[in-house]
Amino acid sequence: MEVDDVKAKQLGVSIRDLMTTLQAYYGSMQATDFNRFGKYYRVFVQADIPYRSDPSTIDAVFVRNQSGQMVPVNTLVKLNRVYGPESIDRYNLFNAISINATPAQGYSTGDAMKAVERVAARNLPQGYSFEWTGLSKEEKESGNQMLLIFGLSILFVYFLLSAQYESYMLPLCVILSIPTGIAGVFVAIRLAGIDNNIYVQVGLIMLIGLLAKNAILIVEYALQRRRAGHTLLASAMEAAKLRLRPILMTSFAFIAGLIPLMYVQGASAQGNHSISIGTAGGMLSGVMLGLFVIPVLFIMFQYLQEKISARKPGAGARGRMEPAAVHEPS
Repeated sequence: MEVDDVKAKQLGVSIRDLMTTLQAYYGSMQATDFNRFGKYYRVFVQADIPYRSDPSTIDAVFVRNQSGQMVPVNTLVKLNRVYGPESIDRYNLFNAISINATPAQGYSTGDAMKAVERVAARNLPQGYSFEWTGLSKEEKESGNQMLLIFGLSILFVYFLLSAQYESYMLPLCVILSIPTGIAGVFVAIRLAGIDNNIYVQVGLIMLIGLLAKNAILIVEYALQRRRAGHTLLASAMEAAKLRLRPILMTSFAFIAGLIPLMYVQGASAQGNHSISIGTAGGMLSGVMLGLFVIPVLFIMFQYLQEKISARKPGAGARGRMEPAAVHEPS
C-alpha cells in the first residue's frame, strides 16, 4: 500500500486519520466496552466480510479531511501486489532467515550441525553465510571448550605424575595407556546404537581416572623393582603379575555394578544406558589391553629415561656393601 503524501497534504487529509480508517475497516479496532447482566463485553469495529475480502472494496472507503469533507481513500492510496515475507528477521544487522530442524532418528544434533555446515559450504552463494543461535550455538561453543578442558586436564595430570616419578618420561606410560579404554567406549556405544552424548562424555572422564589408577599401580610397583636392581623386563613382568588380581577384582566389580543400569527402564533410561554401556565397554577393553600395553610402555620409557639420565637405578645400591654388626662379648 503506497500513500501519496503530497496529494493527502493538498486535500487536507491526515496520514494518521487515513491509517486509522483503514485499520478500522480491514484490521478491526476496539471502539468501546460495556457491562451487561454482570458480564464484560468489548466492542470491535470492522467491515463485514464481503466488504473487506477484495482489493476493490477500498473504492467504497472514505476518510474525513480537515474541512469535514469525505475524501475517497482510493485517490490517496495505491495497492501494488508484491511477493515476500510478512516480516523480515535480522541477525547482527543482516537480513536473516531462521531455520529450525530436528535430526532424523539415529542421528544426534552434532551430526545434523555437521551436515548443515557441509551443505552450506558447498551450496551457499557468495555473500551468504550462516550462524548458530540458541541451544545450537551453546552446543557448538561447549563442544570446542570440551577439547580445551580435556587438553588442560591431561597436561595437569602429566605435570602431577612427573613430580611424583621425578621423570618426564614415565608419566607417558600412564597417559598412553588410556586410549586402550577410550577405544572400547566408542566400540561399545557403536554396537549398542548410542550417540556420543553428554552422558557418554561424563562416563569417559570417570573411566580415564580409573584406567590411570590401574596404570599407576603397575608403573609404581615396576619402578620400585627397578630401583631395587631388577632388570627392566623382570620389573615390568613382576609388577604386572602382582597387580593383576587387585586390578581385575576392582575392574570387574565396577563393571558388575553398572549392569543394572544397562537394563533400566523409564524416563532417564537413555542416559543410564549411555553412561553404563560406554563406561563398562571402556573398562573391559582398558583392563584386557592395558595389562599387556602398560608393561611394554614402562620398558620403553624407562629405558629412554635411563639413557637420558645416564644412570641405572639400583646400580649403586647393589655395588655398595652394608657394614656388618659387631657385638662385644658379654
